[in-house]
Amino acid sequence: MGRPRAAVVCCLLLVLAGCASVSVPGDPGQPTGEPATATDGTSGTSTPPADGTTVTVVEVVDGDTVKLRYPNGTRDTARLLGVDTPEVYGENTPGEFEGVPDTDAGRSCLREYGDRASAFAKRQLVGEEVTITFDANEPRRGYYDRLLVYVHHDGREFNHRLIRRGLARVYDSSFEKRDAYYATESAAMDDGRGLWACRDGDAGTGTATVTRTASATASPPTGTGVVVSELHADAEGADGENLNDEYVVVTNRGDEAVDLSGWTLTEAAGRTYTFADGTTLAAGASVTVHVGTGEDSDGHRYWGRESPVLNNDGETVTLRDASGEVVAERST
Repeated sequence: MGRPRAAVVCCLLLVLAGCASVSVPGDPGQPTGEPATATDGTSGTSTPPADGTTVTVVEVVDGDTVKLRYPNGTRDTARLLGVDTPEVYGENTPGEFEGVPDTDAGRSCLREYGDRASAFAKRQLVGEEVTITFDANEPRRGYYDRLLVYVHHDGREFNHRLIRRGLARVYDSSFEKRDAYYATESAAMDDGRGLWACRDGDAGTGTATVTRTASATASPPTGTGVVVSELHADAEGADGENLNDEYVVVTNRGDEAVDLSGWTLTEAAGRTYTFADGTTLAAGASVTVHVGTGEDSDGHRYWGRESPVLNNDGETVTLRDASGEVVAERST
């Protein structure tokens, strides 16, 4: 009787050992069949389900590429569907962005907005839980084995927000939402929003930057080429809680540095920001004036207001030189 009982015990041990090596299906944080990895950024090669997966954004590579972490620690890299932000590491090709001149000024302008797109993505996504979904007309993975996804955050689709803000162009393919994306891109182009301020007539010409509803009341002083390249009145979320997302961007499209000491930005109600003595804007450079508070740097200045300044329903900002002459004007 001892030997049969021992044989039964051995069989049970073998069965249990085999079960321990089988993965448990249905792990909500793990795509089926994807091996868990260390938190060193190593990615698996399988794909999350089509109906959406909740992940955490752990890194922004650039404006249209992010690194994700699943709840179980597995990491992956994703490319945002339908959008293409300007390059921040390699060279930009102005011909890919309709109307942007193939000049040093055009390329410099695109690089600036590539940096802005990356900064926006970092500000909005890093450390945040998001939902990723796929497109029925596109493969689940693209070049370099990156996931091709829509990123949904705070009830909105982040890919589409990049297009609406003028921080990306539509990357043409057969994705399902292409018509809506192109319509949004067209509106951003018409308004001269974001990178579309780099288009012919805005980049490298030395003329005032205006939108569809704006007009320049005076030509810029000869040789300066300083323009108001962006007016962002509608901050993300509640304006009063995000004052620094109300901002005005001043760009030097000329070939020489310009002394901005004593220059002013005035909004429609008469509130004025004055550039400090010693402020110089290098050729091809931009400076962003944020409504709220912060530490001034070469590329960012802070108005110091404690409440919103720029009107979401329509705003005009006028740039004047130290003598009070109008240099440029931009409206929304």
